[in-house]
Amino acid sequence: MPAVTWTQTIKDEDGNARAGYLTTPHGVIQTPVFMPVGTQGTVKGLTPVMLAEAGAHLILANTYHLYLRPGQELIKQAGGLHKFMGWPGAILTDSGGFQVFSLGALRKITPEGVLFQSHIDGSRHFISPETAIQIQENLGADIIMAFDDCTPYPSTHQETEASLKVTLDWAKRCKESKTRDDQSLFGIVQGGVYHDLRKEALAGITDIGFDGYALGGLSVGEPKEEMMAVVQEMAPMLPEKFPRYVMGVGTPEDLVRCVDYGVDMFDCVMPTRSARNGLLFTNGEKIVIKNARYRDDHSPLDITCDCYTCRSFSRAYLRHLYVSGEILAMILNTIHNVRFYERLMENIRLSLLQGEFSLFKKIFLQEERSGKTPLATEQ
Repeated sequence: MPAVTWTQTIKDEDGNARAGYLTTPHGVIQTPVFMPVGTQGTVKGLTPVMLAEAGAHLILANTYHLYLRPGQELIKQAGGLHKFMGWPGAILTDSGGFQVFSLGALRKITPEGVLFQSHIDGSRHFISPETAIQIQENLGADIIMAFDDCTPYPSTHQETEASLKVTLDWAKRCKESKTRDDQSLFGIVQGGVYHDLRKEALAGITDIGFDGYALGGLSVGEPKEEMMAVVQEMAPMLPEKFPRYVMGVGTPEDLVRCVDYGVDMFDCVMPTRSARNGLLFTNGEKIVIKNARYRDDHSPLDITCDCYTCRSFSRAYLRHLYVSGEILAMILNTIHNVRFYERLMENIRLSLLQGEFSLFKKIFLQEERSGKTPLATEQ
Protein backbone atom coordinates (compact mmCIF):
# COMPACT_ATOMS: atom_id res chain seq x y z
CA MET A 1 0.00 0.00 0.00
CA PRO A 2 1.41 3.45 -0.88
CA ALA A 3 2.51 5.79 1.91
CA VAL A 4 0.05 8.42 0.68
CA THR A 5 -3.50 7.47 -0.29
CA TRP A 6 -6.52 9.42 -1.47
CA THR A 7 -10.13 8.63 -0.51
CA GLN A 8 -13.11 10.31 -2.14
CA THR A 9 -15.77 11.81 0.10
CA ILE A 10 -18.15 13.25 -2.48
CA LYS A 11 -18.32 14.07 -6.20
CA ASP A 12 -20.25 16.95 -7.71
CA GLU A 13 -23.34 15.67 -9.49
CA ASP A 14 -23.03 18.27 -12.27
CA GLY A 15 -19.34 17.83 -13.10
CA ASN A 16 -16.04 16.28 -12.13
CA ALA A 17 -15.30 18.25 -8.94
CA ARG A 18 -14.66 16.07 -5.92
CA ALA A 19 -13.70 16.28 -2.27
CA GLY A 20 -11.72 13.73 -0.32
CA TYR A 21 -8.93 12.95 2.10
CA LEU A 22 -5.21 12.60 1.41
CA THR A 23 -3.71 10.36 4.09
CA THR A 24 0.04 10.93 4.58
CA PRO A 25 2.67 9.94 7.18
CA HIS A 26 2.36 13.50 8.53
CA GLY A 27 -1.38 13.87 8.76
CA VAL A 28 -4.70 13.58 6.97
CA ILE A 29 -5.35 16.43 4.53
CA GLN A 30 -8.70 17.45 3.11
CA THR A 31 -8.83 17.90 -0.65
CA PRO A 32 -8.99 19.87 -2.86
CA VAL A 33 -5.83 21.30 -1.30
CA PHE A 34 -3.53 24.22 -2.10
CA MET A 35 0.17 23.86 -1.28
CA PRO A 36 2.12 27.03 -0.43
CA VAL A 37 5.51 26.95 -2.12
CA GLY A 38 8.55 26.63 0.14
CA THR A 39 11.17 26.24 -2.58
CA GLN A 40 14.27 26.33 -0.38
CA GLY A 41 12.78 24.77 2.74
CA THR A 42 10.83 27.86 3.75
CA VAL A 43 7.69 29.62 2.62
CA LYS A 44 9.10 33.11 2.28
CA GLY A 45 8.06 35.42 5.11
CA LEU A 46 6.38 32.80 7.31
CA THR A 47 7.42 30.60 10.21
CA PRO A 48 5.99 27.06 10.36
CA VAL A 49 3.64 28.24 13.13
CA MET A 50 2.33 31.05 10.91
CA LEU A 51 1.85 28.57 8.07
CA ALA A 52 -0.18 26.24 10.24
CA GLU A 53 -2.28 29.11 11.59
CA ALA A 54 -3.01 30.16 8.00
CA GLY A 55 -4.49 26.73 7.38
CA ALA A 56 -1.68 25.05 5.44
CA HIS A 57 -1.24 21.29 5.94
CA LEU A 58 0.85 20.38 2.90
CA ILE A 59 3.68 22.45 1.41
CA LEU A 60 5.99 22.12 -1.58
CA ALA A 61 9.79 22.22 -1.53
CA ASN A 62 12.17 21.89 -4.46
CA THR A 63 14.73 19.18 -5.10
CA TYR A 64 16.95 21.24 -7.42
CA HIS A 65 17.36 24.16 -5.03
CA LEU A 66 17.86 22.05 -1.91
CA TYR A 67 20.35 19.83 -3.75
CA LEU A 68 22.46 22.88 -4.56
CA ARG A 69 22.03 24.57 -1.19
CA PRO A 70 22.42 23.43 1.57
CA GLY A 71 22.79 19.93 0.08
CA GLN A 72 20.91 16.66 0.41
CA GLU A 73 23.44 15.03 2.74
CA LEU A 74 23.25 17.85 5.27
CA ILE A 75 19.46 17.63 5.31
CA LYS A 76 19.61 13.84 5.64
CA GLN A 77 22.00 14.18 8.61
CA ALA A 78 19.51 16.60 10.21
CA GLY A 79 16.86 13.89 10.12
CA GLY A 80 15.16 14.91 6.89
CA LEU A 81 13.48 18.03 5.62
CA HIS A 82 10.62 17.96 8.15
CA LYS A 83 13.02 18.21 11.09
CA PHE A 84 15.46 20.49 9.29
CA MET A 85 12.81 23.15 8.66
CA GLY A 86 10.68 22.47 11.73
CA TRP A 87 7.52 21.68 9.76
CA PRO A 88 5.26 19.02 11.32
CA GLY A 89 2.89 18.79 8.35
CA ALA A 90 3.24 16.96 5.06
CA ILE A 91 5.73 17.89 2.32
CA LEU A 92 5.82 17.32 -1.43
CA THR A 93 9.11 17.75 -3.27
CA ASP A 94 9.12 18.73 -6.93
CA SER A 95 11.78 16.69 -8.73
CA GLY A 96 13.49 19.77 -10.17
CA GLY A 97 12.52 19.19 -13.79
CA PHE A 98 10.86 22.60 -14.12
CA GLN A 99 13.80 24.39 -12.49
CA VAL A 100 16.26 22.70 -14.85
CA PHE A 101 14.00 23.70 -17.75
CA SER A 102 14.14 27.30 -16.50
CA LEU A 103 17.93 27.35 -16.75
CA GLY A 104 17.75 27.62 -20.55
CA ALA A 105 21.28 27.83 -21.98
CA LEU A 106 22.78 26.69 -18.67
CA ARG A 107 21.56 23.11 -19.18
CA LYS A 108 21.85 20.27 -21.68
CA ILE A 109 19.31 17.45 -21.78
CA THR A 110 20.50 13.96 -22.74
CA PRO A 111 18.74 10.58 -22.66
CA GLU A 112 20.64 9.80 -19.45
CA GLY A 113 19.75 13.00 -17.60
CA VAL A 114 20.52 16.70 -17.44
CA LEU A 115 23.91 18.39 -17.32
CA PHE A 116 23.60 21.91 -15.96
CA GLN A 117 25.40 24.83 -14.39
CA SER A 118 24.38 26.05 -10.97
CA HIS A 119 22.62 29.41 -11.06
CA ILE A 120 24.40 30.14 -7.76
CA ASP A 121 28.10 29.69 -8.57
CA GLY A 122 28.30 28.27 -12.09
CA SER A 123 29.48 24.85 -10.92
CA ARG A 124 28.59 21.89 -13.14
CA HIS A 125 26.23 19.14 -12.06
CA PHE A 126 24.45 16.12 -13.53
CA ILE A 127 21.05 14.85 -12.42
CA SER A 128 19.60 11.62 -13.76
CA PRO A 129 16.21 10.14 -12.89
CA GLU A 130 17.99 7.87 -10.42
CA THR A 131 19.78 10.84 -8.85
CA ALA A 132 16.53 12.82 -8.56
CA ILE A 133 14.92 9.96 -6.64
CA GLN A 134 17.97 9.51 -4.41
CA ILE A 135 17.97 13.22 -3.54
CA GLN A 136 14.26 13.16 -2.74
CA GLU A 137 14.67 10.05 -0.60
CA ASN A 138 17.40 11.84 1.35
CA LEU A 139 15.12 14.87 1.78
CA GLY A 140 12.39 12.59 3.10
CA ALA A 141 9.23 14.25 1.77
CA ASP A 142 5.90 12.43 2.01
CA ILE A 143 5.29 12.80 -1.74
CA ILE A 144 8.06 12.80 -4.32
CA MET A 145 7.79 13.50 -8.04
CA ALA A 146 9.19 11.68 -11.04
CA PHE A 147 11.95 13.53 -12.89
CA ASP A 148 10.54 14.91 -16.14
CA ASP A 149 11.51 16.94 -19.18
CA CYS A 150 9.38 20.08 -19.05
CA THR A 151 8.66 21.05 -22.65
CA PRO A 152 9.00 24.77 -23.40
CA TYR A 153 6.31 26.81 -25.13
CA PRO A 154 6.15 27.16 -28.04
CA SER A 155 7.43 23.80 -29.28
CA THR A 156 6.54 21.92 -32.43
CA HIS A 157 4.63 18.66 -32.29
CA GLN A 158 7.82 16.81 -33.24
CA GLU A 159 9.87 18.53 -30.52
CA THR A 160 7.18 17.88 -27.93
CA GLU A 161 6.93 14.22 -28.94
CA ALA A 162 10.68 13.76 -28.55
CA SER A 163 10.57 15.45 -25.14
CA LEU A 164 7.69 13.21 -24.08
CA LYS A 165 9.63 10.06 -24.94
CA VAL A 166 12.39 11.25 -22.61
CA THR A 167 9.88 11.92 -19.82
CA LEU A 168 8.32 8.45 -20.17
CA ASP A 169 11.72 6.75 -20.09
CA TRP A 170 12.75 8.77 -17.06
CA ALA A 171 9.45 8.00 -15.31
CA LYS A 172 10.08 4.27 -15.62
CA ARG A 173 13.62 4.67 -14.31
CA CYS A 174 12.36 6.76 -11.39
CA LYS A 175 9.94 4.06 -10.31
CA GLU A 176 12.56 1.33 -10.68
CA SER A 177 15.09 3.25 -8.56
CA LYS A 178 12.73 4.14 -5.69
CA THR A 179 13.57 2.29 -2.45
CA ARG A 180 11.69 3.96 0.43
CA ASP A 181 8.26 2.59 1.34
CA ASP A 182 7.32 5.61 3.46
CA GLN A 183 7.21 7.93 0.43
CA SER A 184 4.73 8.02 -2.45
CA LEU A 185 5.89 8.67 -6.00
CA PHE A 186 3.70 10.65 -8.39
CA GLY A 187 4.03 10.46 -12.17
CA ILE A 188 3.85 13.53 -14.41
CA VAL A 189 1.87 13.73 -17.66
CA GLN A 190 3.61 15.99 -20.17
CA GLY A 191 2.80 16.65 -23.83
CA GLY A 192 2.64 20.42 -24.13
CA VAL A 193 -0.54 21.83 -25.67
CA TYR A 194 -0.95 18.82 -27.99
CA HIS A 195 -3.90 16.78 -26.79
CA ASP A 196 -2.89 13.64 -28.69
CA LEU A 197 0.51 13.68 -26.98
CA ARG A 198 -1.09 14.33 -23.60
CA LYS A 199 -3.22 11.19 -24.10
CA GLU A 200 -0.15 9.24 -25.18
CA ALA A 201 1.65 10.46 -22.07
CA LEU A 202 -1.25 9.47 -19.84
CA ALA A 203 -1.31 5.96 -21.30
CA GLY A 204 2.42 5.60 -20.75
CA ILE A 205 2.46 7.00 -17.22
CA THR A 206 -0.53 4.92 -16.06
CA ASP A 207 1.01 1.81 -17.61
CA ILE A 208 4.10 2.34 -15.43
CA GLY A 209 1.85 2.91 -12.43
CA PHE A 210 2.23 5.58 -9.75
CA ASP A 211 0.70 6.58 -6.42
CA GLY A 212 -0.69 9.82 -7.85
CA TYR A 213 -0.82 11.63 -11.18
CA ALA A 214 0.11 15.20 -12.13
CA LEU A 215 -0.32 17.41 -15.16
CA GLY A 216 2.99 19.19 -15.70
CA GLY A 217 4.37 21.58 -18.28
CA LEU A 218 1.53 24.09 -17.84
CA SER A 219 1.72 27.81 -17.12
CA VAL A 220 5.03 27.98 -19.00
CA GLY A 221 4.01 30.77 -21.38
CA GLU A 222 1.10 29.24 -23.27
CA PRO A 223 -2.15 31.25 -23.60
CA LYS A 224 -4.50 30.73 -20.67
CA GLU A 225 -7.22 29.28 -22.87
CA GLU A 226 -4.84 26.60 -24.18
CA MET A 227 -3.73 25.72 -20.65
CA MET A 228 -7.29 25.37 -19.41
CA ALA A 229 -8.29 23.33 -22.47
CA VAL A 230 -5.59 20.81 -21.61
CA VAL A 231 -6.71 20.60 -17.97
CA GLN A 232 -10.39 20.39 -18.91
CA GLU A 233 -9.79 17.41 -21.19
CA MET A 234 -7.05 15.61 -19.29
CA ALA A 235 -7.94 16.00 -15.59
CA PRO A 236 -11.05 13.80 -15.73
CA MET A 237 -8.98 11.18 -17.59
CA LEU A 238 -6.39 10.86 -14.82
CA PRO A 239 -6.97 7.68 -12.78
CA GLU A 240 -10.08 8.23 -10.70
CA LYS A 241 -8.97 6.46 -7.52
CA PHE A 242 -5.70 8.39 -7.17
CA PRO A 243 -4.91 12.02 -6.29
CA ARG A 244 -4.83 14.40 -9.28
CA TYR A 245 -2.38 17.29 -9.21
CA VAL A 246 -1.97 20.27 -11.55
CA MET A 247 1.51 21.72 -11.08
CA GLY A 248 2.25 25.44 -10.87
CA VAL A 249 -1.34 26.70 -11.22
CA GLY A 250 -2.53 29.33 -10.41
CA THR A 251 -4.89 32.24 -9.88
CA PRO A 252 -8.01 31.91 -7.72
CA GLU A 253 -10.05 31.55 -10.90
CA ASP A 254 -7.69 28.82 -12.14
CA LEU A 255 -8.19 26.86 -8.94
CA VAL A 256 -11.98 27.00 -9.13
CA ARG A 257 -12.03 25.96 -12.79
CA CYS A 258 -9.53 23.15 -12.25
CA VAL A 259 -11.46 21.80 -9.27
CA ASP A 260 -14.49 21.72 -11.55
CA TYR A 261 -12.47 19.57 -13.96
CA GLY A 262 -11.60 17.08 -11.19
CA VAL A 263 -8.26 18.30 -9.80
CA ASP A 264 -7.39 17.64 -6.14
CA MET A 265 -4.00 19.32 -5.58
CA PHE A 266 -2.40 22.65 -6.51
CA ASP A 267 0.73 24.67 -5.90
CA CYS A 268 1.69 28.14 -7.05
CA VAL A 269 3.97 31.00 -5.97
CA MET A 270 1.23 33.53 -6.74
CA PRO A 271 -0.07 34.21 -3.20
CA THR A 272 3.40 34.59 -1.67
CA ARG A 273 5.05 36.43 -4.57
CA SER A 274 2.07 38.76 -4.92
CA ALA A 275 2.21 39.49 -1.19
CA ARG A 276 5.86 40.55 -1.42
CA ASN A 277 4.93 42.81 -4.35
CA GLY A 278 2.05 44.40 -2.46
CA LEU A 279 -0.84 42.72 -4.30
CA LEU A 280 -3.39 41.40 -1.80
CA PHE A 281 -6.40 39.20 -2.51
CA THR A 282 -9.61 39.99 -0.63
CA ASN A 283 -13.23 38.94 -0.72
CA GLY A 284 -14.17 42.20 -2.43
CA GLU A 285 -11.25 43.27 -4.61
CA LYS A 286 -7.60 42.89 -5.43
CA ILE A 287 -5.72 45.52 -3.44
CA VAL A 288 -2.43 47.13 -4.50
CA ILE A 289 -1.54 48.27 -1.02
CA LYS A 290 0.95 51.00 -2.04
CA ASN A 291 -1.83 53.03 -3.68
CA ALA A 292 -2.45 56.41 -2.07
CA ARG A 293 -6.16 55.65 -1.67
CA TYR A 294 -5.29 53.45 1.33
CA ARG A 295 -3.24 56.10 3.17
CA ASP A 296 -6.16 57.10 5.41
CA ASP A 297 -8.10 53.84 5.21
CA HIS A 298 -8.41 52.53 8.75
CA SER A 299 -10.64 49.58 7.86
CA PRO A 300 -9.36 45.98 7.95
CA LEU A 301 -7.81 44.60 4.80
CA ASP A 302 -10.71 42.16 4.42
CA ILE A 303 -13.62 42.26 6.87
CA THR A 304 -14.53 38.63 6.01
CA CYS A 305 -11.04 37.26 6.71
CA ASP A 306 -10.04 35.64 10.00
CA CYS A 307 -6.25 35.87 9.56
CA TYR A 308 -3.96 37.64 12.05
CA THR A 309 -3.32 40.48 9.61
CA CYS A 310 -7.00 41.29 9.10
CA ARG A 311 -7.85 40.86 12.78
CA SER A 312 -5.09 43.19 13.92
CA PHE A 313 -4.17 45.88 11.39
CA SER A 314 -5.66 48.48 9.06
CA ARG A 315 -5.07 49.08 5.38
CA ALA A 316 -3.43 52.37 6.32
CA TYR A 317 -0.89 50.58 8.54
CA LEU A 318 -0.18 47.93 5.92
CA ARG A 319 0.38 50.66 3.32
CA HIS A 320 2.72 52.51 5.70
CA LEU A 321 4.78 49.35 6.25
CA TYR A 322 4.97 48.57 2.55
CA VAL A 323 5.99 52.02 1.30
CA SER A 324 8.51 52.23 4.17
CA GLY A 325 10.14 49.00 3.06
CA GLU A 326 9.57 47.30 6.40
CA ILE A 327 10.10 43.53 6.62
CA LEU A 328 6.86 43.27 8.59
CA ALA A 329 4.95 44.31 5.46
CA MET A 330 6.08 41.17 3.66
CA ILE A 331 5.18 38.99 6.65
CA LEU A 332 1.69 40.41 7.20
CA ASN A 333 0.90 40.48 3.49
CA THR A 334 1.99 36.85 3.10
CA ILE A 335 -0.02 35.70 6.11
CA HIS A 336 -3.11 37.18 4.52
CA ASN A 337 -2.61 35.93 0.96
CA VAL A 338 -1.82 32.38 2.08
CA ARG A 339 -4.87 32.44 4.34
CA PHE A 340 -6.97 33.75 1.44
CA TYR A 341 -5.98 30.78 -0.70
CA GLU A 342 -6.53 28.32 2.13
CA ARG A 343 -9.95 29.84 2.87
CA LEU A 344 -10.81 29.57 -0.80
CA MET A 345 -10.07 25.84 -0.70
CA GLU A 346 -11.99 25.44 2.57
CA ASN A 347 -15.03 27.06 1.01
CA ILE A 348 -14.72 25.01 -2.17
CA ARG A 349 -14.73 21.87 -0.02
CA LEU A 350 -17.70 23.16 1.97
CA SER A 351 -19.69 23.89 -1.18
CA LEU A 352 -18.96 20.39 -2.47
CA LEU A 353 -20.05 18.75 0.78
CA GLN A 354 -23.25 20.84 0.77
CA GLY A 355 -23.99 20.00 -2.86
CA GLU A 356 -23.64 23.67 -3.85
CA PHE A 357 -20.40 23.73 -5.84
CA SER A 358 -22.10 24.50 -9.17
CA LEU A 359 -23.73 27.58 -7.62
CA PHE A 360 -20.47 28.57 -5.93
CA LYS A 361 -18.57 28.28 -9.21
CA LYS A 362 -21.16 30.36 -11.09
CA ILE A 363 -21.13 33.17 -8.51
CA PHE A 364 -17.36 33.07 -8.13
CA LEU A 365 -16.64 33.37 -11.84
CA GLN A 366 -19.20 36.16 -12.25
CA GLU A 367 -17.59 38.12 -9.42
CA GLU A 368 -14.10 37.37 -10.72
CA ARG A 369 -14.98 38.90 -14.08
CA SER A 370 -16.15 42.03 -12.29
CA GLY A 371 -12.76 42.42 -10.59
CA LYS A 372 -13.65 40.78 -7.29
CA THR A 373 -12.29 37.61 -5.70
CA PRO A 374 -15.20 36.11 -3.73
CA LEU A 375 -15.31 33.14 -1.41
CA ALA A 376 -18.16 30.70 -0.96
CA THR A 377 -19.26 32.11 2.36
CA GLU A 378 -18.38 35.10 4.47
CA GLN A 379 -16.92 34.35 7.88
